[in-house]
Amino acid sequence: MHFSFPAQAGEESDPDVERRALIGLSLVPGVGGGRIRALLARFGTPSAVWRAPRSALLGVPGIGEQTAEALLTFDASGRVDAQIERAEQVGAELLPSWDDRFPRRLRQIYDPPAFLWATGTWRSEDERAVAVVGTRRCTDYGRAQARRLTRGLVRHGFTIVSGLAYGIDAVAHRTALEEGGRTVAVLGSGLARIYPAAHTRLARRAARQGVVFSEFALDADPDAPHFPERNRIVSGLTLGTLVVESRGEGGALITARMACEQNREVFAVPGDAGRPTSEGTNRLIQRSHAKLVLTVEDILEEFGAGGGRSLPAGDAGGASGSSPDASPADLPPLAGPARRLYDHLSADDPVHLDALCERTDVAPSTALAVLFDLELQGRVRQLAGKRFCRA
Repeated sequence: MHFSFPAQAGEESDPDVERRALIGLSLVPGVGGGRIRALLARFGTPSAVWRAPRSALLGVPGIGEQTAEALLTFDASGRVDAQIERAEQVGAELLPSWDDRFPRRLRQIYDPPAFLWATGTWRSEDERAVAVVGTRRCTDYGRAQARRLTRGLVRHGFTIVSGLAYGIDAVAHRTALEEGGRTVAVLGSGLARIYPAAHTRLARRAARQGVVFSEFALDADPDAPHFPERNRIVSGLTLGTLVVESRGEGGALITARMACEQNREVFAVPGDAGRPTSEGTNRLIQRSHAKLVLTVEDILEEFGAGGGRSLPAGDAGGASGSSPDASPADLPPLAGPARRLYDHLSADDPVHLDALCERTDVAPSTALAVLFDLELQGRVRQLAGKRFCRA
């Protein structure tokens, strides 16, 4: 390989070295987020991937001859330096999934990104977030509803997440900023290539009063396949997704579907049955895929006081309950899947999610949700490659 690392000899990896190695992986042609996750699940750290021989690479699901050859021959050193220099130019920082500053709720989804490029600062209070999405070609009615509901959510302490697109997305971001709240924009392009370009100033404001995320290389173009991937992050960051206006198909409905798959709440604003821009939201309500929303209270009641049902205790920015600093004696006793999962973990021998599920007979989706709660309680730590151990 043209990008190598010395063996660690049992010592803990240098975070800066691992970040460089991860950036290198992200630049290899054909190695997207899914393959990076598979490689980390097999080898544990990014630097270990670069040290792996061909035979070991070929043993990873999704890694064939072509991808293995790309990894073995890719000269990443100069490109990594260029990417780091570019990040400094645009004020971006890499957040690996194992970084404490990486959004914890995003780790809970089935296919979390291996890393995020970020401008701005993600805060723990941003875990209490709602996505507000909708059509790019919205009506005056849609704009008014997006402003009204976003304003109410911000006043109740929620961070607003959206995709920086024209229409409802932009209304949601701007309203949050005008209300003095926090907003998170997730891009389908690189952070150095804001799309749409007309929203460059809006992105800068969002970075000052929140954060802008992308899992793509800094200068990545806004290619069509990027946007469904972007949408899973929009929904994955949040407690729930509010669809204000949507046609019969489009990105907002994809985000709503992903929110359902991630076991997050979905809300929709009803509209005129004769308007194309209301077809998607009305269908979501008709098919019981979304809760009909008339006022912000319709959203708040799904989360309970302080975000109770969907927001784990201690995760609501000042809400009472367990916190990552609580000692085990202060926490409630474990039962059911939580007890089984915890009993099969130790402090010094991390276990991969798949092995843990096999040993405990707990479904992966249930295990991720339970482990996420245990992590918030300070009982469990998640390491790179979906490996878990006791805290």
